[in-house]
Amino acid sequence: MFIDRARIRLTAGAGGKGCCSFRREKYVAHGGPNGGDGGDGGDISIQVDDHLSSLLDVHFHSHWKGNRGVHGRGSDCHGKKGEDIFIKVPPGTVIRDWESKEILSDLTDPDGCFLAVSGGKGGRGNARFTTSTDRAPRFAELGEPGQFAEFSLELKVIADVGLVGLPNAGKSTLLSRVSAARPKIADYPFTTLSPNLGVVNLGDFRTLTIADIPGIIEGAADGKGLGHDFLRHIERTKVLVFLIDAGDESPSETLAVLENELAQYSAVLATRSKHIVFNKADVTENRERFAEVSKTIEGAFFISAVTGEGVGALLETLWGSVDRVRKEEAGIEIPVAPEVEYVYEAPYSVDKAEGGFVVTGKAIDRTVMMTDFTNDDAVRHMQKTLDKMGLFKALKRMGAKEGQSIVVGGVELEYRSD
Repeated sequence: MFIDRARIRLTAGAGGKGCCSFRREKYVAHGGPNGGDGGDGGDISIQVDDHLSSLLDVHFHSHWKGNRGVHGRGSDCHGKKGEDIFIKVPPGTVIRDWESKEILSDLTDPDGCFLAVSGGKGGRGNARFTTSTDRAPRFAELGEPGQFAEFSLELKVIADVGLVGLPNAGKSTLLSRVSAARPKIADYPFTTLSPNLGVVNLGDFRTLTIADIPGIIEGAADGKGLGHDFLRHIERTKVLVFLIDAGDESPSETLAVLENELAQYSAVLATRSKHIVFNKADVTENRERFAEVSKTIEGAFFISAVTGEGVGALLETLWGSVDRVRKEEAGIEIPVAPEVEYVYEAPYSVDKAEGGFVVTGKAIDRTVMMTDFTNDDAVRHMQKTLDKMGLFKALKRMGAKEGQSIVVGGVELEYRSD
């Protein structure tokens, strides 16, 4: 089954809890806190796998949960980091944010990898909070929750040459003739329901990857037929082959339809190098027809995908076109990214809300989420941390009153002026 779209929900691993422990050893006069830190949660990344050609596995496994970091233990034993997860996808996968549809990564390289969500930070053990005034802290941090995000994956087949034509033009037959691919071939329209890839060996270490795109009809760019679903697979091809049935009553109109649909779908496709090929030279009547058509369409090839007539010359021409495009792409200078100016970003923001205030900020949210509210010492430490951040002064300046609700990191607190 060929699946080129998928939606996935990823939840990275949470950090392990820090440990609250004290050293108690016989004949040792001075013990002290020795709770270890929790390990960081495992990340989830999306990685290219050359052996895959579809998003089938991801489609049926849409929700991934990362591995939690190991909790800290006594004797200063720190927890192990949660094992990272790598989701395998075929080359050519485009990753978009599910909500905004913004492209986050385009995995075209064989070793491409995208860090989708990061694991939560492990909580610190009580040994980390020892100070000159507090020699025996009796609290530790909780692990930070892992990131959550939703993505849409879209596969765009990577090929050197794309075969474009109306249904039953002979695209699948040509692909089976020149490569080891075995697409379905029949005498009815829309035999091919998904793109097929074939690798052509031309000798002297020369290879071409050819994609057979399902038949395009007039109106494909607007969603008619199958063209709208698979036109995006042509975007990555370097050279296009317009394959036309030599027995077509109006080949010029057919060519115009194909060019128009591609141009409507993407202006980039109109600039692609293309070759016009008339198929089914094995039919006697088509030879006379091609003799007339070739007068109006210059440079057209006349082949028979069944017998192989003219296919060799076509492949050599395609290799020359693809090789030229490859060299042009290799010669493109990559612009140097401009230096990013430093922009100050406030550690948190305070907004008025009904009945109180809402405080947002990455650092302040993390402090609250990693606090164990069942431990009074941990709560007092959180209050000291918030005070150092200047939160209480900011609330006072904004007119916070006794008993008002202060929401920080999804936790509702009560404001007290003292």
